[in-house]
Amino acid sequence: MEASRDLCDREQPLRHGYVGDAVAWCRAGKGPFILEMQTYRYRGHSMSDPAKYRTREEVEKIRTDQDPIEQVRNRLLAAKVSEQELKAIDAGVREIVNASADFAQRDPEPDPSELWTDIYR
Repeated sequence: MEASRDLCDREQPLRHGYVGDAVAWCRAGKGPFILEMQTYRYRGHSMSDPAKYRTREEVEKIRTDQDPIEQVRNRLLAAKVSEQELKAIDAGVREIVNASADFAQRDPEPDPSELWTDIYR
């Protein structure tokens, strides 16, 4: 089996066509494709890391200029999607994430025989 990978340019995977290339690769039946996204960490490594090694201005500039979520948000606003619609989408996503976390916490571990179920080989 052949596989491919690509290292994405910071937070701009859509702008540079990385995702499209990966989709085309997979749809052509060439096997899996791994996209490595190197992103910017806005906070310290842990609760004990106040991240004093970066200025507030640096973090805000990266967030404004390169954050993929902010980039998509700005495109949606430019396409006349309302702030209220975006808030509703965000609330829906939070609901899904919270329900998924609850499910993961309360349900038993799957049987070990399920380890390779639905895994591409």
